[in-house]
Amino acid sequence: MTPNLETTWLGLPLPHPVVASAGPLTHELDNFRRLEDAGVAAIVMHSLFEEQITRDSHLIHHYQEYGADSFGEALSYVPEFEDYGTGPDTYLSLISAAKEAVSVPVIASLNGTTPGGWRKFAHEMEKAGADALELNLYHLPTDPDVPGSQVEALYLGVVREVVEGLKIPLAVKLSPFLTAPAHMAGEFANAGAKGLVLFNRFYQPDIDLDELQAVPRLVLSTHTEMRLPLRWIAILHGRIDADLAITSGVHTAEDVLKGVLCGANITMMTSELLQHGLGRVRHILDAVTGWMAEKEYESIKQMRGSLSHLHTSSPEAFERANYVSTLQSWHPDTSLGHLGD
Repeated sequence: MTPNLETTWLGLPLPHPVVASAGPLTHELDNFRRLEDAGVAAIVMHSLFEEQITRDSHLIHHYQEYGADSFGEALSYVPEFEDYGTGPDTYLSLISAAKEAVSVPVIASLNGTTPGGWRKFAHEMEKAGADALELNLYHLPTDPDVPGSQVEALYLGVVREVVEGLKIPLAVKLSPFLTAPAHMAGEFANAGAKGLVLFNRFYQPDIDLDELQAVPRLVLSTHTEMRLPLRWIAILHGRIDADLAITSGVHTAEDVLKGVLCGANITMMTSELLQHGLGRVRHILDAVTGWMAEKEYESIKQMRGSLSHLHTSSPEAFERANYVSTLQSWHPDTSLGHLGD
């Protein structure tokens, strides 16, 4: 019998757990069709950033006022709003167009952490047709006078603001740098999040030695990055009232299987599709099906969480005891010769 790959995410029924995560593949409408044809179960749109929203509102005000006292024809400087491609308006239009173009769930994404105004845009995304919303809490606390409790309170305040009155489900994309991730996961669920995405992948600047300045450099993920979110998915499964998604480092069928075994409802990928093409989705799903049949798993539901902290016969593998075991697991390769040679 062919294993049943069906799963759910935020109450949305999905045919399998492979989902396209937020990224450059969802900037253009044609790519939504390509992703659906490739076989993804759902599509998370690229993020609408807080900076885009605030920038556009400031620009509109600036151009309305610019040159107003110069001469009588100054009003001609004011842009026509129907021709003025603001970030939020363009994003909302893309949601509506995507919903017309594809039948898989379309999940909108908001990126930011400043309270105020989020509820409005969340509701506009809902009106545009988004099936769900992913809130990406991207914040880097650099002030040494700001304690972690204040940062966490900020996060929870934003979640409560966004979820208020929202009819579509909300998922929160977590930072890996929380002081007590398990506690905060429960707090996000209590605040109204129906799902948690582990983890937000912070992009680190590099140093340009010629120009002597910090510069942005985009580096795609590798599947070794999956270990951190995999560990916390396993710890959280069955302990909080929220669905779990794993992102960062999902590249292969093995990664998908590991995520589900540890408790993930879905696994998200982008880097693999950018590097090796959308055809990878079918290959991954075929390999997942083959492995499940070989191991006599009948369904994703049966398999999910069977190796989580709650159900595994060796929970210490996800705890501090694993630290010592890991250090002791390394053995020098004799083929490399003696150290120092």
